[in-house]
Amino acid sequence: MSNLLLATVSNTFRHLLRPIPLLTWFGLDISTLDCVAALRLCVVLRQLRDVAFKDYLESSNEDDRKGVEEKSCMKSIAITLVVVYGGEAVMSVSPSFVFSPVVPALYAALTSLVEISPWLPAMSFKTEFPLSFFDGISRAFLLCQLIPPVVTAHSQPAIASSAWTLLLTSMIAANGGFFLVNLFSMLRPTGWALATPAELRAYGWTTIDIWCAPAITALYALLTHAQPFWAELHAMLATPGKN
Repeated sequence: MSNLLLATVSNTFRHLLRPIPLLTWFGLDISTLDCVAALRLCVVLRQLRDVAFKDYLESSNEDDRKGVEEKSCMKSIAITLVVVYGGEAVMSVSPSFVFSPVVPALYAALTSLVEISPWLPAMSFKTEFPLSFFDGISRAFLLCQLIPPVVTAHSQPAIASSAWTLLLTSMIAANGGFFLVNLFSMLRPTGWALATPAELRAYGWTTIDIWCAPAITALYALLTHAQPFWAELHAMLATPGKN
C-alpha cells in the first residue's frame, strides 16, 4: 500500500514538472507546477489584501477611511514580485529575473488575472486544507531542487561545502520576500509604511514557515549527501554503535 502511494505521488510530481506543450511551441519552458504555484501565490496575496482591507474598515472611522488608496494592478504586481524575488535581494545575489523575463511575466500576467476577478473565496479551513497538500509539494520543490544547487554549485569551495550556508540560504530565500512585504506593510490598504514584521514580534520566532524551510532542506541534504557534512552525519546516524 505504501509503495503504491509513493508511486502515485512520484508520478504526479513528474507530471507536474513536464513543460506545458502549448507553451513549448513558443519556446517557453514552463511546467504545470510553475503555473499552478504562481497562480496559488497570486490568489493568496489577493485574499490577504482583502482580509487587510476588511479588517481596516471594521476598525476605522469614516475620516480614517479617506486614507485608503485606490487599488492598483501595478502595485499588486510589484508586491508579488517582491515575494518571489525578495529572498534573492536580501542575499545580494544576481536576481534570476535579469536572465529571463519569462517567470516575472508569468507572475505579472496571473496577478493581473486575479486582480480583475470580481470575487475570490475567503480563506477557510475547507479551502486551505486541501490546497495545503499542493503547497507542500511546491514548497518541497523549492527547498529541495531550486535552492540547494545555488549553494552546492557555488564557485567558492568554502561556500559550496558549508552546511550553515545551505540552511541559511534556504531560510532567507524562502521567507525573505514575505519578510519585506511585512516590513513595509505592503498589504495595508492605506499605503506602505515601516512596521515590525510578524517574524520579529513576540513569539514570531515560532512561525512555522521560518523553520520548515531549513528543516526540509536539511532532511533533503541528509538523505542525498548534498555536502560532505551531511554524508558524514548520515553515516554517523546510520551506525551509532561504531562511533
